[in-house]
Amino acid sequence: MIELISFDIDGTLEMGDPPGIITLDMVRHARQLGYLIGSCSDRPISVQTRLWDEQQIAVDFTVLKHRLEDVRSQFSATVYYHIGDTHADQYYAQQAGFHFIWAEAEDVRRHGPNFLQSLFQA
Repeated sequence: MIELISFDIDGTLEMGDPPGIITLDMVRHARQLGYLIGSCSDRPISVQTRLWDEQQIAVDFTVLKHRLEDVRSQFSATVYYHIGDTHADQYYAQQAGFHFIWAEAEDVRRHGPNFLQSLFQA
């Protein structure tokens, strides 16, 4: 059972501007657990790639936000998640058939992948 997590950067990941609630250790943990991981952002692909390279995190994909459906066609997974902080994130995730999760502790706790739910327990 392969699951895929797409992360917005700004407002979602701790390396974003503004920083979000998802730490890079959480992303690394997802990779260790076997999730397909990557980013879907307004930032150019080259910038996304550089950010991941600087953090020494190997990702499976980097796409522009409006191309999230390309990720779904490229990867076969049982579940597709996109974690983001804007209505644009929500829109493109839903258009691509992803489960959208707001980058807020309560939403991650209630709707996120199991390993993330446990990290956000109150």
